[in-house]
Amino acid sequence: MAGRPTIAIQLTEDEHNEFEAWTRRSTIGQSIAQRARTILMCNKGLNNTQIARSEGIAVHTAGRWRRRFPQHRLEGLGDAPRSGAPRKITDEQVQEVITKTLETTPKNATHWSTRKMAKETGLSHDSIQRIWKAFGLQPHRSENFQLSTDPFFVEKVRDVIGLYMSPPENAVVFSVDEKSQIQALERSQPVLPMKPGTAERQTHDYYRHGTTTLFAALDVATGKVLGKCYQRHRQDEFIDFLKTVEKNAPQDKDIHIVLDNYSTHKTAKVKRWLQRRPHWNLHFIPTHSSWLNQVERFFGKITMDTIRRGVFRSVPELKKAITDYLEETNKDPKPFSWTATADHVVEKTSSFCSGLR
Repeated sequence: MAGRPTIAIQLTEDEHNEFEAWTRRSTIGQSIAQRARTILMCNKGLNNTQIARSEGIAVHTAGRWRRRFPQHRLEGLGDAPRSGAPRKITDEQVQEVITKTLETTPKNATHWSTRKMAKETGLSHDSIQRIWKAFGLQPHRSENFQLSTDPFFVEKVRDVIGLYMSPPENAVVFSVDEKSQIQALERSQPVLPMKPGTAERQTHDYYRHGTTTLFAALDVATGKVLGKCYQRHRQDEFIDFLKTVEKNAPQDKDIHIVLDNYSTHKTAKVKRWLQRRPHWNLHFIPTHSSWLNQVERFFGKITMDTIRRGVFRSVPELKKAITDYLEETNKDPKPFSWTATADHVVEKTSSFCSGLR
């Protein structure tokens, strides 16, 4: 039985040139560039299966953009094509808004608002909002990033992820780090509890009662966490914590430690301590790659669950809260599920770097 006939796409010369420019423009969103490439391949006569294989998308996704484009042309590449009354905004106006949003900034401001863009283009701010929503543009948002400059980035990524996904036989793998300068904070006024329709409320000011540092070792296989609080985080404290790890680790297995490049982890005293223990193996993550150290996810959980909104009138009270959290976690530990392969991480990093050029 014959399938549904393929919709032929015919681009004008101007449309073809515009889409070609979109695929090369580094400032445009990847989803928009991908849709432009899809339409260009439709114009060349490729079928949906060929396009899906080339772009790494589902066949029905390629078919969706093939169907939308003849009906809505440029606006059809947005996530929510307009329905109802006939369009009042032309493709040229949509293109102007997108280009200005991605490639310019307003005078005396770092980013566009709907009203600034409306004044600039002569459209209503509601129209600007709809265009931005359709093309996934959010000028008010900004995210941070940090690229690793480690010359051995690829090798270290493969080494660490290899431990996570295929650990050595007869070995235990720990993810180790310290969370320093955890503050014992007491709010200047009592916390007002949550009520129906009202969130919990805290004062913005507080009293400081000192700090502590939490050293933690996450057993990657079981999810159990060894933790110990110290007043400082020098080489002596680090060695003392390694002794705690050694005491609690299976005696008949090699020990593999994943950790960052903090100078305390690499002192001569630490190296001498490790040299006397050949069954210990250290694996350093690349610089600026804390996301690769699984114990950071545990630090995120304990911060969210206990520390951030906690009220502590002394350091001992803070330490007890941390110890109680560790004990509760270890009653029913659950390991984090690491699914990203080394090839995937390297490929994503390479793709991100290419987009910065």
